[in-house]
Amino acid sequence: MRAGAQALWSHWRRHPIQLLTLIIGLALATGLWTGVQAINAQARLSYDRAAATLGQDRLPALEGALTLADFARARRAGWPVSPVVEGRLPGGLRLLGIDPFTLPQTPGTAMPDLSEPDLLRAFLAAEVAFAAPDTLARLPETLPPARALEGLAPGVVLLDLQAAQSVLGSEGITRLLVGGPTPDPLDQLPDLLPGTRVAQPAGGGDIARLTDSFHLNLTAFGLLAFAVGLFIVHATIGLAFEQRRTLFRTLRALGLPARVLGGLLAAELLAFTLVAGALGILLGYLVAAALLPGVAATLSGLYGAGVEGALTLSPVWWMSGFAMAGAGMAIAGAASLHRIVTLPVLAPAMPRAWARSQRRSVWMQGAAGLVLLGGAAGLAVFGTGLVVGFVTLGALLVGAALLLPPVLTLVLDAGAARARGAVAQWLWADTRQQVPGLSLALMALLLALAANIGVGTMVGSFRATFVGWLDQRLASELYITAEDMAQADAIEAWVAPQVDAVLPIVSVETDLAGAPGALFAVADHPTYRDNWPLLDAVPAVWDQVAAGAGVLVNEQLARREELWAGTSIVVPVLGQTPILGVYSDYGNPRGEAMLGLAAFEAVFPQAERRRMALRVAPDAADALAETLRDRFDLTGDGVVAQAQVKAFSLRVFEQTFAVTAALNVLTLGVAAFALWASLTTLGTMRLPQVAPVWALGLTRAQLAVADLGRALLLAALTGAVAVPVGIALAWVLLAVVNVQAFGWRLPLLPDPGGWLRLGGWTLTAAVLAAAVPAWRLWRMPPSDLVKVFAHER
Repeated sequence: MRAGAQALWSHWRRHPIQLLTLIIGLALATGLWTGVQAINAQARLSYDRAAATLGQDRLPALEGALTLADFARARRAGWPVSPVVEGRLPGGLRLLGIDPFTLPQTPGTAMPDLSEPDLLRAFLAAEVAFAAPDTLARLPETLPPARALEGLAPGVVLLDLQAAQSVLGSEGITRLLVGGPTPDPLDQLPDLLPGTRVAQPAGGGDIARLTDSFHLNLTAFGLLAFAVGLFIVHATIGLAFEQRRTLFRTLRALGLPARVLGGLLAAELLAFTLVAGALGILLGYLVAAALLPGVAATLSGLYGAGVEGALTLSPVWWMSGFAMAGAGMAIAGAASLHRIVTLPVLAPAMPRAWARSQRRSVWMQGAAGLVLLGGAAGLAVFGTGLVVGFVTLGALLVGAALLLPPVLTLVLDAGAARARGAVAQWLWADTRQQVPGLSLALMALLLALAANIGVGTMVGSFRATFVGWLDQRLASELYITAEDMAQADAIEAWVAPQVDAVLPIVSVETDLAGAPGALFAVADHPTYRDNWPLLDAVPAVWDQVAAGAGVLVNEQLARREELWAGTSIVVPVLGQTPILGVYSDYGNPRGEAMLGLAAFEAVFPQAERRRMALRVAPDAADALAETLRDRFDLTGDGVVAQAQVKAFSLRVFEQTFAVTAALNVLTLGVAAFALWASLTTLGTMRLPQVAPVWALGLTRAQLAVADLGRALLLAALTGAVAVPVGIALAWVLLAVVNVQAFGWRLPLLPDPGGWLRLGGWTLTAAVLAAAVPAWRLWRMPPSDLVKVFAHER
């Protein structure tokens, strides 16, 4: 066993680049997967902390237009309620005002220890606040000095109730938490305080459910990157076993049992797994640390979710990294180990026997590819659900990858049949012969290219549609947000004679079809009639909306609940309400509805009208904005021009796909590395095929150029196959996954220019991958080529 282990290890000593390729391939695969899992784990930890803040994931609450008088009335009636004030601060911070005397103490909740009299006095006097450690540096100067509170959700600031009301400029209460035994059933509490409703605990956080699709996208890319890296490992192990065929024959002939040889090879792979897994986890940590700020910005802008900017080390994701490394190595080496154990003693050194043992798997591979593509087509047409969408993507990509070698072989056979001259025929035949050795690297390249084309097409389609939709939705020239209702009334009274129209933007939080949502008021004005994009509508839809005959719902709600024009929906307070139309609402993860302004004001007279849109001549918008800022002391988001809103929306859009673009680049880089590794290893193995051609008169320079041409041809053919696969991938993303994940469907807009640029990068990567092997062949001493004729091969 010792001698066998030393003999096996001698191969890696003679081929250090191959060893490095194996370790790096598995480390890259493990690292990208682990990095994505670390990002997801960090985000979910932040969601759990946010849901646990003040015990909101465990305690019911009363919501509505509440005041301190309502709180006092409920307490006097024996209800164990505690007031909470919530609002937004600049920089995306969330301010929570609490009453430390009545706040329920729930297990796992991050709460400051106010048992110290001096600290309690300072908290009540608004002399101290509490925030998460990484949030302290982001606090505005208007807040009291803050102390770090471990376990508090990122972006959350705790203040005393009245101090929070003062900061927010509001005397209302956001909700009353209900903790402890109640004197009557909970559903009777709104009878005591009319105009309120009971909200049950989220049980895990609404944000976590809203962002599931985003994290599933990241996980899918992590798996894709892992699969591409696994191709490197599979190719390297296969080539290493190919090179050691004669060594295996010799060890078996000397008496080493097949099971012992298999055990030594398995132990060798296990050692590589431990080393590469450790490196992969370290790489994954670095990848996650680099991408986490972009993910945090995406989740904050798209979903309003706060995510810590620093990683918290978790044994879950690094253990999953080792598990994936072990699984990857097992998958990559299982077939080769099986052949070693089952082939006769002398068969491993017989190329024909080795090839015959692989031929059955090649036929099975082609058949499996066709089955997977057929399954992907069936799932795309008849399947439903987000998981089914990603299974469709997986079947499409794997099926196309499995069919790539047969497709390349057919094309190269056709080229060889039409070739004229001995050199041309040899070039085609030589390229065809290299397909099996390069197939795994080319399959990895196909996956990376298809993912880039598919995701790039999806993002491009989304961007073009999104920009056009913004131009329709953001028709008003100015958007105003007042500090309170009194200021809003003053602004409206002053500005009304100077503008074409003042359109109120008012809404209430409510349940829509059993899920949290929002109900907006819409004024009867040409701004909406002429610009608002409707996907489905009844006749004279805007006249009926103005008359309060029904509501408009957004596409997300319509697709999720199958609620289209002509159906009805249950809206609290309104009851069963007809649906008059469906409007597109890109970028919004939850359901919304719109009711005519007159009907809205009749049902919700207490709703705050602090926001409004102004229709004014475009050339007068800037001057009016400056006048409003000066006259009413509006700062920050108080006055926002149309262009600013568009710029912000597009910035959020770019952040949303920044991580996707980074993973695309990483995946393509890993695929290029796989191609380089395979070409480098094959460069030494194919000397028996190259030497006779050199002896017949082709120079080393010509052979080197032929190697570059072969790499370019195979990369170009792979790119040509990747285009239809990428388009199919984009269609599944837009028509299946996007609908299930986000609730809207987008048109597929092709981007031939982007595909050509990607093709250029692909050919560049192929040239770079083939450059080193070609240069080594060009500079190879003639004596090395002559020695081939004396070699046993």
